[in-house]
Amino acid sequence: MKTTVLRTLAFLLLCSLLAACATSTSQSVRSGTSKAVTATSELGVPDSTSSTGAYTGASEYRVGAQDLLEISVFQVAELNRTVRVNSNGQISLPLVGVVVAGGRTVQELEAQIAEKLSETYLQDPQVSVFVKEFTSQRVTLEGAVRKPGIYPVTGRTSLLQAIAQAEGVTELANLDGVVVFRTVEGQKMAAVFSLNQIRAGDAVDPQIYGDDIIVVDQSGGKTGLRNILQTIPIFNLFRVY
Repeated sequence: MKTTVLRTLAFLLLCSLLAACATSTSQSVRSGTSKAVTATSELGVPDSTSSTGAYTGASEYRVGAQDLLEISVFQVAELNRTVRVNSNGQISLPLVGVVVAGGRTVQELEAQIAEKLSETYLQDPQVSVFVKEFTSQRVTLEGAVRKPGIYPVTGRTSLLQAIAQAEGVTELANLDGVVVFRTVEGQKMAAVFSLNQIRAGDAVDPQIYGDDIIVVDQSGGKTGLRNILQTIPIFNLFRVY
């Protein structure tokens, strides 16, 4: 009984927060001053991801366990490797041996590997490290999903795959009302997607990036998403809100 009451209070609190957010942030859309930026397939990556595909997030990214790294040494192709950071935060490289990568920035790791190579093998080596798959990226899932929360994004992840991490949607979910919030070029944006269309193959399953927020509307309920769903009626378009 106590658990049920707590869950009910938590749900009501979430709805009130979403309502407040939607009311304050959808004014530009409702006033007609906002505009559709582009189709999802043409939309640039969010501010948390660089043009090279490297994740930056709110602060400088630090390598974590299970990250997949591409390491290359300029003009020494035989030393190039793709390695995954183990659970202890370590990687193993030829001529270098075991290196502690966990907790270091990409620049720090490049400098560390270059220093070890220059000790006995190479003169002024130029080392590049690219994080191919991240386990420290996070996506937030809220609303009518079975397990709302913050989940890791490893490699390329679609909207359906992200929702699957939250064990799918509930029986009350509005499958035509899935909103993805993203920051692009300093602007907070939102796009509405239909899971029905995606599953039927009538719409593309969009890629999800680190720091995206996915909110699944509740069918028949007066949730705060209603304002946004009403002001962005065209699926798959990102709009300023």
